[in-house]
Amino acid sequence: MIDDDKIIELFFERSEQAIKELDNKYGKVCHKLSYNIVNNRQDAEECVNDAYLGAWNAIPPVRPDPLLSYIVRIVRNISLKIYWRREAAKRSSHYTIALQEIEECIADRKTVEDEIEARELARIIEEFLDTMPLENRIIFMRRYWFYDSYKDIAEFMGLSEKNISVRLTRIRKKMKQYLIEKEVFV
Repeated sequence: MIDDDKIIELFFERSEQAIKELDNKYGKVCHKLSYNIVNNRQDAEECVNDAYLGAWNAIPPVRPDPLLSYIVRIVRNISLKIYWRREAAKRSSHYTIALQEIEECIADRKTVEDEIEARELARIIEEFLDTMPLENRIIFMRRYWFYDSYKDIAEFMGLSEKNISVRLTRIRKKMKQYLIEKEVFV
């Protein structure tokens, strides 16, 4: 497998091989993330293909570092748009369940929030995550960034589903308390 710098160089050369190499290296992660959000293999495939097109159009001039984070963010954003457009009424995906769990900890966002407030909240949540042990951070991110099921997280971490459930409940409680202490409206 070639490294990220070589893939980016292929993009800069406008070689179609860039998309093939990107898919070979990160396709599995992208497809799993998208599927966890949209809960439909065909929609997930469409989202990933749209993300590859987005990367093709953005690189150059953008030189993403790291490439994985860049492409995963594109896939996630496209998948969320598809989810809200096609799946919101069904309330059936892992994404919906994860979103309902985390909503208890953060303020209702029914009105359009200022970009500065959103960035400040993200910064405070990052600070909170920095206070946690690495294993709990991984569990939190697998659930609320990648929208993995409890079962998938348990397999990934080598723990039981019950252990994952209990840990996530405790993490959400601690995060809610942390946000209150930081005077974030919850």
